Parts: sequence; C-alpha cells; structure tokens
Amino acid sequence: MENRKPKITFAPGCFDTFEGTQDELNELIAEITKQIESGEIDATSIDIDELMEEDPVYAERLLHSLREDTTATRVLQ
Repeated sequence: MENRKPKITFAPGCFDTFEGTQDELNELIAEITKQIESGEIDATSIDIDELMEEDPVYAERLLHSLREDTTATRVLQ
C-alpha cells in the first residue's frame, strides 16, 4: 500500500475571522498543511463534544459550515 498525502479541505468560512494579511493567511495554511502531511497533526477526527465544551461558538460555526453547500469556492483577499 502506497503512502499518499492526505487530502486537506478547509471548511467554508473557517478563516472568516482571521485577522491578518493574505500573506500571513497563506503562511498559516502552508504550516497547517505541512504539519498534517508530516503526521505532526492528526487531522482525521474532531471530538465535537469536547469542542462544544472548550469553544461553543467555534463549534457552532463548524457545524453550520458543514451543513452549508461545500461546492462553492471562496477566495479571501
């Protein structure tokens, strides 16, 4: 079995509250991607119950974004 890179998909709107420049966002995405591909971050699951306790606002946003149409492409500028 070959070792493939994971497909990384960010939920629509997940960076809407990011308060930085486009270059800073690009660097953040690159770092997250690098950490996932290296196995440093296990991006296979989220404990939604734990997230609801830690950050209920973010958890609600995440759940809402998963219910939305994910076929639309968004570009931050």
